[in-house]
Parts: sequence; C-alpha cells; structure tokens
Amino acid sequence: MNYKQQAAEYALKYVCSGMLLGLGSGSTTSYFIQALGERVRSGALHDISAVCTSIASTELAHSLGISLTSLSERTRQGVMPVLDLAVDGADEVDPELNLIKGLGRAALREKIVEMHARQFVIVVDESKIVPQLGRRGPLPVEIIPFEAELHVLWLHSLGCRAEMWLEEDGSPVVTDNGNYLVRCWFEAGIANPYALALVLAERPGIVEHGLFLDMATHIIVAGSDGIRVIERDQVPSPSR
Repeated sequence: MNYKQQAAEYALKYVCSGMLLGLGSGSTTSYFIQALGERVRSGALHDISAVCTSIASTELAHSLGISLTSLSERTRQGVMPVLDLAVDGADEVDPELNLIKGLGRAALREKIVEMHARQFVIVVDESKIVPQLGRRGPLPVEIIPFEAELHVLWLHSLGCRAEMWLEEDGSPVVTDNGNYLVRCWFEAGIANPYALALVLAERPGIVEHGLFLDMATHIIVAGSDGIRVIERDQVPSPSR
C-alpha cells in the first residue's frame, strides 16, 4: 500500500454512519472513495450521503453505490447545506495548514463544496509538506476562455511564470466548468498567500485559484515513519 492510500484509508476514522460528506477529486481522494464504498457495501457504514467535487469523483462514487446529493438539493429540502466532513488531497501544505490545490483540475468545485464542511480533512503523503507554498510546484488558476491570452499575460505580471495549461495535443485544458487553467510558477515561493488571493479575487476573468487558506482542520500525512495527524489548533495563527 502506497503512502497516498495509507493516508486516504486512515481518514475513514473520521467517518460515522449518518454523515453528509464532501468528496474531493484526484488520485489520493480516489483511494478514500474506494475505501468508503467498501464500508458502505459491507454495512459497516450506513446512511451516508455525499456531495462530489468533480465529474470523475461523481462517477466513481456512483459506481461504488455511495448515495449522492448536492448542497442545492439539501437547501431545497429546507436543510442547511453543512457537510459533516469533507476529505480531499492537496498539492502542497505549509506549516500553517494552508494549501495549494487544483492540479487535479477541480479547485473551483472543491472550494465551493469544502467551504461548507465542519471538518475538512486533507490526506497527503509526506512529499506534499512544504516550508512555503509555491516552492514545490505551480499554482493553478482557473480563467474564462474569453481573452484567455490577456489573463495569462496579467498573471505573468505578478512575478511568476504563467503558462496556459495544455493537453498533449496542444489544446487548452478545460475544467468541468468549461473554463481554462493557467499554471503559475513562483521561483522563490509565494511570499504572502493572503495578499495574492485578494489580488486574484479582484481581477475580472479570473474565476478561482488554488490557494485554500484557513480551511483545512486536519492534515493526515503518511510517510516512512507511518501516519501522523496535524490539527489546526496545534499550529500558530497565520501571519498575513
């Protein structure tokens, strides 16, 4: 069993029967969804409903017999759209439990769903723990297709190397929302994620970004020394 799978299956400790879950996207979360489906089929867990963050996770959860719903459906039923628990992976985790996510191409839907969770559990292998966000890989940014090159040029002006994310055939990567993705590399890392998030949020044409700040409540890390869990109340308050 690889480290990703170990971390994902450990997250089942946080799941109880009767919960409404948020299911993230990507390879690590797929291990969690598969393990969850096994528990549901065996009867070890029951009355589980889930809100998925991508077409891929929806199809996987459905194939495993996990009952699916949506936050909007809960609202129509007169129930507050609050998830008991959301589980997802991350591309980077810093010492303040801030994240870069979205290299699985689903950051926008992930953020919409996961901001409604009472507990947000991140499952990663030890390679995803970094001293500073942006030091390990790119920050994904979702943009609208209209005047896409203009958005890339503006992102490049922020002190990073911004490039349209392309498929192998040279066509733009398209998200489940019909938008494009840009990958932004910060050579020295992201000095102030909070300031960058505000700048990105104010720019027309920028739909969403992969900075998940002050959201994760638990980080499950699997590595050569086994499993460790980092909780938000164990880390210092973020400096903005």
